[in-house]
Amino acid sequence: MDTIGFGQHDHSSCMRAALAAVESYCTEHKLQFTPVRRRVLEILLARHRAMGAYEILDTLRDEGLGSQPPVAYRALDFLVSHGFAHKIERLNAFVACTHPGQDHTPAFLICRNCDAVAEAHAEPSRGMLGRAATDTGFSIEQAVVEALGLCPDCRKGAPACA
Repeated sequence: MDTIGFGQHDHSSCMRAALAAVESYCTEHKLQFTPVRRRVLEILLARHRAMGAYEILDTLRDEGLGSQPPVAYRALDFLVSHGFAHKIERLNAFVACTHPGQDHTPAFLICRNCDAVAEAHAEPSRGMLGRAATDTGFSIEQAVVEALGLCPDCRKGAPACA
């Protein structure tokens, strides 16, 4: 068992399910899931943490899949634009989506100590943000929620997070 976000799970099963969901979505929507796009998603899924584009590019370069930044950025743009990955603005990094191909609004819980990221479900039309939008006649089309705090390991003072 590996950690996903802040909880335990079967990592190999998680990766297989995510890749199968993305492949199915791409086939159904006639999208090109190229070898580089697939490999970038595999890298994000394998690491289960936020990664910068240049860190991803280093892996691609080591594997002979490209050495120029546009290679990584084009793949990331594809993955993000179709909801297979998300950009974490605070970290200027990317994470694999935990619900690829599903319509959802993610919220990100970011550890300020170790930069671990967990994806949670947000419903921007509800709660204070939804009420503020309704009160002002605003229609929410997209919201990015990033909460900063301490993950369970860092709260306990785990050596890996210190």
